Amino acid sequence: MKANSDSNEICCPEFDPLPWDDKIFAWENKRFIKDKVFTIFYMPMNFGQVMKRLDRKVSDAGATMPDNLGLSDHTSKWNMDIYLAVDKEVPDAENVTLSGKFFSKVYEGSFKDTGKWCSDFESIAKTKGFTIKKWYMWYTTCPKCAKKYGKNYVVLIGQVG
Repeated sequence: MKANSDSNEICCPEFDPLPWDDKIFAWENKRFIKDKVFTIFYMPMNFGQVMKRLDRKVSDAGATMPDNLGLSDHTSKWNMDIYLAVDKEVPDAENVTLSGKFFSKVYEGSFKDTGKWCSDFESIAKTKGFTIKKWYMWYTTCPKCAKKYGKNYVVLIGQVG
């Protein structure tokens, strides 16, 4: 999205938490493209660069990104895998699919609360009788857009059994 000035620039669409809050859904071979983000003690260092690279690949392929869904998988203190949802195979990208039953919960606030969110998510999943097999974080907007919207939504998505 283009804006009148740098101070008004918004690059991320506004996020609607309702379809993702406390929901259970099934994916069958849901398409994603995967890339890696360098992190230092879990803090992403080149997230914007990686997202721009993925966006370029998606655009060049004439693909779209359903829901602007981007799942982050913190694999270590030094790496985060990012999975960007796409509607078709994207050339020159690592194309992957995810299948299974997933539970999602929306949180809002500062990233310093991530530990609390994870504890809450795990507790809620347990009360629903789920075991979390794999965790993902969806950072729904960049920090600049979160500030402009006045909300910093993060969705925890767990593959559950």
